Amino acid sequence: MKPLTQLLFTLLVAAVATPLFAQADTDILFTVDGKEVTAGEFKYIYAKSNQEEADFSKASVMEYLDLYERFKLKVARAHDMGLDTVADLQRELEGYRRQLADNYIVDRQVTDKLVEELYEHQKKDVEFSHIFFAFKGNPTPEDTLALYRKVADLKPSVTAGNFGVMAKEYSDDKYSKDKGGRIGFVSAPLPRGLYALERALYGAKTGQVIGPVQTQGGYHLAIKHSERKAYGEMEVGHILVRKQEGATNTGVPAKITEAQAKLKAGEDFGKVAKDYSEDSQSKDNAGYLGYFGINFYDPAFEAAAFSLSRDGQVSDVVETKAGYHLIRRISRKPQLSLDEVRPTLEAKVKADPRFTQAKRTLLKRTRAEAKLEEDAAAFRAFTTSLDPVKFASARWQPEEVTNNAVLYKMQGGQTATVADFQQYLLRNNRQRISLARNQGATPTTVATKLYNDWIDEELVRYAESRLELDYPEFAALMREYREGILLFEATKMEVWDKASEDTVGLLAFYEANRGDYNWKPRAEVTRYTVDTKSGVDVNEVMTMAKNSAPAKVQYRFGKDKVTTETDRYEYDRLDQMENLKPEVGSVSVMKNDLREGVATFYKVEKLLPTAPKKLDEARGYVIADYQDELERRWVAELRDAYPVKINKKVLNKIIR
Repeated sequence: MKPLTQLLFTLLVAAVATPLFAQADTDILFTVDGKEVTAGEFKYIYAKSNQEEADFSKASVMEYLDLYERFKLKVARAHDMGLDTVADLQRELEGYRRQLADNYIVDRQVTDKLVEELYEHQKKDVEFSHIFFAFKGNPTPEDTLALYRKVADLKPSVTAGNFGVMAKEYSDDKYSKDKGGRIGFVSAPLPRGLYALERALYGAKTGQVIGPVQTQGGYHLAIKHSERKAYGEMEVGHILVRKQEGATNTGVPAKITEAQAKLKAGEDFGKVAKDYSEDSQSKDNAGYLGYFGINFYDPAFEAAAFSLSRDGQVSDVVETKAGYHLIRRISRKPQLSLDEVRPTLEAKVKADPRFTQAKRTLLKRTRAEAKLEEDAAAFRAFTTSLDPVKFASARWQPEEVTNNAVLYKMQGGQTATVADFQQYLLRNNRQRISLARNQGATPTTVATKLYNDWIDEELVRYAESRLELDYPEFAALMREYREGILLFEATKMEVWDKASEDTVGLLAFYEANRGDYNWKPRAEVTRYTVDTKSGVDVNEVMTMAKNSAPAKVQYRFGKDKVTTETDRYEYDRLDQMENLKPEVGSVSVMKNDLREGVATFYKVEKLLPTAPKKLDEARGYVIADYQDELERRWVAELRDAYPVKINKKVLNKIIR
């Protein structure tokens, strides 16, 4: 890949892969025709392009500085060529921006934060109890407020000392009520709809009563008893001797003790499991249970398994409700880095209501930042003018607006009118019709629902319009795309197309550099293909081929049974032909394809010395070198046309 294209793609990949740091380093490193390049911009591009080799040594920095200067010179030329005004390129850039902006706001402000938070939560298991106050039926806002006040009034009387008693009296959670509200240890994420409780618990102090915390089902008062390093997941096998129904507790069964003795004597766990285990589903597979996390098996089983410190270790006898176990640790999943688990965590947060909740929070904050002003009276006037029958019809069309009232205003001049909203309704015909057909729906209720959705979209549009202002890294990313597109087009026109289309210049370049394009020593090789299904003896063909010309061999055995193909290959290609040697008369090993019914072998007919390549034979190499030459000439012209001024003091600060 040429240095130019290499730089272009490095810039684009680097910009997408990693967000820019805040550009605090605003010293001007160099200018191209008066246009400034900061030290921060250069250091970022240098570090990302060179990755682990970015040592900021003088030699390395100077080499890359020359490369980046050339990049900026070509961008300057692209601007003078007017390429930044070409409609197709503007559309391409806008397509890039839309693609990035569609996900940038949500990913940066919602997804990334939720993923990072969940990753931190998953480092710990939390032990807690709660008192749950359930919503009754489908609560109204008044019902929700009343229940909140009830819980808030009760909270001062709930302490760590009496929490269990209060839970038995007040909790609506049938699972934990009789246990004093105790849930035990949990790991993140908590089940769907419990994100608020998860966040409150992981942020609480041990022994602290927290709440009221609202979740989908109601309100919680909770207390965190303890936290520990997350157990994660363990892979185990076990040997089980079940408890006999109705039998009195007579201690550890002899059968499990005998199995334990076998293991201590060195007998294979899988064999002992097969001979002794009473778990019919796992005994024939070395007792294998697979991976599990907390709250999957009996707490005693879980505690014993996660106390095993090394792979292959076997526990003492463990008693559970099911019986008596010997547990063998197979492996334990390590704590992975955030980058390693990010895709999995992203899927989890996006499938959880926390994602929708976080997006709503983002829109609420954007609404405030945009200083959204809505004209409720104008919206009411519009909805009351709607004909119920027409508005519910698939044939509804926007009415001609005589007074095109402004429905909202945002900071920065973003506004929208009744006519704009009607176009939104028209684009969302299916949703409008679906809502209008609901029982009790009116034009006002349908329009209000769609209006709220529209405002959400407009808030996102507002946020997207400010991305360059609010996020320096996004502005830098768009600069990389913009300059990359301009660079590509300018180079294509000034170098690549010329090298391919300038036949006179290409020929002149070839003639001036003819000595650079030579064949290495070659061999003239014939490939023989024999139809073995025809009854021809392949060995006879090979024997004759060693001392005869291909045409003579074909004449002897028949062209329909033996085909030949002769070509010339440089010596380094001969190894690929069944270890053919660069010697006249050398014959390769025969390759017999029984399925296809053919056998092939190669023979060296003669050796050819080093020779010049014709232009057609070297065209690809000549064009590539001619491109390099044209680029060198172009860069020299650009340096004359666009002065480059380097601030050596700033440069010296960059070099380590």
